[in-house]
Amino acid sequence: MTSRYLISAFLLPFLGALSASAPVYGRFSSNLTVQIDGVSDRQGQICFSLFKSSRGFPDSGNDAVDKRCVKITETPPKITFNDLPPNTYAVAVFWDNNSDGELNRNFLGVPTEKFGFSSNPIIRTGPPKFSDSAILMTGKNQVISIKLQSF
Repeated sequence: MTSRYLISAFLLPFLGALSASAPVYGRFSSNLTVQIDGVSDRQGQICFSLFKSSRGFPDSGNDAVDKRCVKITETPPKITFNDLPPNTYAVAVFWDNNSDGELNRNFLGVPTEKFGFSSNPIIRTGPPKFSDSAILMTGKNQVISIKLQSF
């Protein structure tokens, strides 16, 4: 009987260490579907930039986690960003009427094409801060609507 206890005393810590070191995998990624409100026709394309930090937001597509333009085939237009790890994100969009891939501006630098941001912050004199447009992705799929605006 004591030999059983001795074997158990040596085996249990070893087995416990093995189970503690085994990796645990879970699905924590989620999908973000963005719907655009304020598109009146199917001319041009909608350009999306997804950011996971304030770096480059909202103008620098080079700092975006995902950046793409999609032809308008449905109203309202939608796009889905798949398999996003938990994080805080922000989306910047514009309606590229002439399909040149750029947010066109007038001589004062004011956008001449409609634009919008996640969380639909009020725009007065300049682009919003990342924190004003932030969306927390926590592993659940989310659908958001962005209302296009213009000056």
